[in-house]
Amino acid sequence: MAERNVHSMGFFGRKSLFTMFSVTSVMFMLSLLFVLRSTSRRHLFYLNILPKSKILALSDEGYTQSSAQIDYSNKGTLRKYNLFKCNPSKQVLKVFMYNLPPQFHFELLGWKSEGKSVWPDIRNSVPEYPGGLNLQHSIEYWLTLDLLSSEFDDNLNGRSAIRVHNSREADVIFVPFFSSISYNRFSKLKPGQKTSTNALLQEKLVSFVTAQEEWKRSGGKDHIIVAHHPNSLLDARMKLWPAIFVLSDFGRYPPTIANVEKDVIAPYKHVIRNYDNDTSGFDSRPTLLYFQGAIYRKDGGTIRQELFYMLKDEKDVHFSFGSILKNGVKQATQGMHSSKFCLNIAGDTPSSNRLFDAIASHCVPVIISDEIELPYEDVLDYSEFCIFIRTSDALKENYLINFIRSITKKEWTRMWARLKEIENLFEYRYPSKDNDAVQMIWQAIARKVPAINFKLHKSSRYSPTPVSKEIGLKSFPLPKNIL
Repeated sequence: MAERNVHSMGFFGRKSLFTMFSVTSVMFMLSLLFVLRSTSRRHLFYLNILPKSKILALSDEGYTQSSAQIDYSNKGTLRKYNLFKCNPSKQVLKVFMYNLPPQFHFELLGWKSEGKSVWPDIRNSVPEYPGGLNLQHSIEYWLTLDLLSSEFDDNLNGRSAIRVHNSREADVIFVPFFSSISYNRFSKLKPGQKTSTNALLQEKLVSFVTAQEEWKRSGGKDHIIVAHHPNSLLDARMKLWPAIFVLSDFGRYPPTIANVEKDVIAPYKHVIRNYDNDTSGFDSRPTLLYFQGAIYRKDGGTIRQELFYMLKDEKDVHFSFGSILKNGVKQATQGMHSSKFCLNIAGDTPSSNRLFDAIASHCVPVIISDEIELPYEDVLDYSEFCIFIRTSDALKENYLINFIRSITKKEWTRMWARLKEIENLFEYRYPSKDNDAVQMIWQAIARKVPAINFKLHKSSRYSPTPVSKEIGLKSFPLPKNIL
């Protein structure tokens, strides 16, 4: 009997434990379901709200809808926020340009201001830039003309930048100092001068720019300054270094002053004539490899003379001294137009105009310059139409000539055809055209805007004075699909 009672108690004990476990499990599952439902609602709430937000959502046209279309009231005051000032579908960058006195720009070209006018009326007459080698560094001239023309151009097709007169609406601030012609024409002391005109202008430029509200507001980070000639802006660059420089290369800049992350590389304006209606081919260009220019250079350019002695006796190679004097440009034009490959060797600095002369000639560039930086290389693959050879390899006996001879007719023809496709990207013109050098430089600047904004926003974290948000967040146009 006792044994039976023990078994009975054991049975009911196990049954009670099982019942308690079942009830607990059911309660746990119900609680878990409640939590999941609660959480999913919250997630659904955010999923329903955020993508439909007029501030964050992408419209059907493919660009972010400006919240300027939305009215936000604050104590009865209408507030409008323009989060995205640039419409990516039209690729327009808003640029504020300082009204610098004419002595900093067109007056350097011989233009005389009429009355109080700061700028020439380019609809009637465009001041000419000095020719010859001066033209190769004339980048600020073309950019300034493009901004001036944007004010009376109703058609924005193909335009990458427009001038605005309110700096708070601008994405960047442009400084229209013609630094290259200032260096080329006004660096030497004139009779009675203790300081050259070029040095005086740089001193005045620094005083003017750093005193402006726009510079103080950003510390210069959103300013664009063109110093394409390697020796231009020598005095001012150390004081204006927070700005974005538009340069030919970084050969004469310490990396703390100029670098590829901060600044923009622009192409030289080629000097030789374009090869229009080019129907040449591999067999109709008799010269295999062409170089004409200064042979004895300093720094990294010493390789030129070493290559000269290695290649001068090759029967189908033209390697000689040359300059723009005594029909030098005409000779170079004829030589490049009749050559399959054109050497671009480092000179006193990593870059030279020769690369862009080769592109205009559809002569496949052979680049021997380890430190070279190339224009808009973030969107353009130069390996499709250029040959790159390391300096150490080029100096090996017979390496360069054997490498060039190994390139097949089919491969050369492919690169030659690609050169004809992309040559427009390196052409400076007024009026500017879609995706030419002027527009490509503006697009390269636009791609720097996110980094500028990042720096500005981060630096304002601990600002003692709250920053006004009425102008909204700056934006930038996505780069065009140029290829």
